[in-house]
Amino acid sequence: MQINEILDDDLLTRFRGRAAGYDERNEFCTEDFAELTERGYLKVLLPPERGGSGWSLTQLALAQRRLAGAAPATALAVNMHHVWGAVAHLLQARGDHRLDMVLDWIADGEVMAFGVSEPGNDMVLFDSSTRAERKPDGSVRFTGLKIFTSLSGAYTRLGVFGKDHESDTLIHGFVAAGEGVQSAGDWNTLGMRASQSHSTRLQDAESPAEWVHSTLPVGPNADPLIFGIFAAFLTLTASVYVGIAERGMELAAEFASTRRDSHGLAHAQDTRVRSIVADAGMELLGLDALQRSIAGDLDQLVDHGPAWFPKLVTLRTMAGKVARENISRAGQLGGGGQYFRGSEFERLYRDVQASWYHPSNAASAANTVATWLVGPREE
Repeated sequence: MQINEILDDDLLTRFRGRAAGYDERNEFCTEDFAELTERGYLKVLLPPERGGSGWSLTQLALAQRRLAGAAPATALAVNMHHVWGAVAHLLQARGDHRLDMVLDWIADGEVMAFGVSEPGNDMVLFDSSTRAERKPDGSVRFTGLKIFTSLSGAYTRLGVFGKDHESDTLIHGFVAAGEGVQSAGDWNTLGMRASQSHSTRLQDAESPAEWVHSTLPVGPNADPLIFGIFAAFLTLTASVYVGIAERGMELAAEFASTRRDSHGLAHAQDTRVRSIVADAGMELLGLDALQRSIAGDLDQLVDHGPAWFPKLVTLRTMAGKVARENISRAGQLGGGGQYFRGSEFERLYRDVQASWYHPSNAASAANTVATWLVGPREE
């Protein structure tokens, strides 16, 4: 099935209509998630013979963008399931089969979630405050706190990692929702409320030996898993904000066309208004090209070498920046009525603020690009 068949206009209208209620009640997007599951959206990367649609990463990125234009928090929630599917997809295409089990789980109806971020850990994947304890049978027990765990209450498998202090290595594996995996119930945020991205406490959460897939050194390394996680996470998270940027552009144009001055003249005839709308459109066009280029290169196995990480962090950072700017442009043109609670603009204005906090943040992204161009800072 194609993007517009699964995410048709009627479905997106329903999602947009529910978004305000989920946000007001601070509750998970239950009906949205059920509809997406029923339509096979959680399996789209799988081939048709396995219940999927055989989509490329580019198709998934564009679909996430379309979904986010209607319901950003719903898109961000399901994004974390898709991240693991995309990591497995990217690795498999490059001859690395260690995460084939993830594709098997998705085919069987499991829901994946992303348990990587930790409070105060700016090393992200290169170190961990979570303790990983190896057992004689090869299983690993994880104890620690993970934050921003989207799909809390809906996921069945959580991808985690932690540090084995005996060997000073980082162990990656999966745990099942249930014993030893407890939601903190702390998601009461400015925006993206329907994602229900509660913190998760791991207390001797067991990853069976066959679910432990990687042991890596502490610090930056070139393991394909690291590339796969960064590529999938940054590209798909960026897609959510490209969707918000596009919706901001649409609202700016709509407000300019429908609002009129005291003489009955459309605001769209005002030179200043036209300039604001044009800026929104030009920024979106540039972002669209960047999104398609990077996702397409991942699909085509293009080897950008050391330029890959600068490209990926630039996409994620620019997506957030343009989304915030385009929503602000819509706010300039929408009139005072948009300032009241319950308007779509008001909700999007809060939702888009989450773009500040996803890895890689603007400072980290700038350091990545500067290091690529002029080398690391001297100690």
